[in-house]
Amino acid sequence: MEVGLVAIGAGLAVGLTAIATSIAQSRIGTAGVGALAEKPELLGSIIILVAIPETMVILGFAVAAMMLIGGGG
Repeated sequence: MEVGLVAIGAGLAVGLTAIATSIAQSRIGTAGVGALAEKPELLGSIIILVAIPETMVILGFAVAAMMLIGGGG
């Protein structure tokens, strides 16, 4: 039973961070397109701002890997 709960926790760690990242990236992307319409020179900054939330998924994956490797008896 403990192994199953660890697996559910690992799945939630990745899944919830992916959902949060997609929400953040959609809002940043929308604002970025509006900014690019007025100032095309902001392209590099906007690409960086869209990539930053992706670190949440990477950290969620790292937590899930630690849970699966170290936990579960």
